[in-house]
Amino acid sequence: MRTLVDIPETDLDLLKIVLRKLDISRAEFVRRSIATSLAPHRQTMNPEMFGLWANHPVDGLEYQERMRQEW
Repeated sequence: MRTLVDIPETDLDLLKIVLRKLDISRAEFVRRSIATSLAPHRQTMNPEMFGLWANHPVDGLEYQERMRQEW
């Protein structure tokens, strides 16, 4: 996906220096920065958890409501 972003001139000056040091493109830097920023927000899904309730004799919603009534 392409996007347009306004970046302050002072940040661009520093970015140019960093890009030279890292020997990467501006696009690669942006991709890495976004991935790093989003990392704490990504939820790791455990595939072993899907379908755990499939063979349970009680409907999940029914069970949940019954448990809440006990409170």
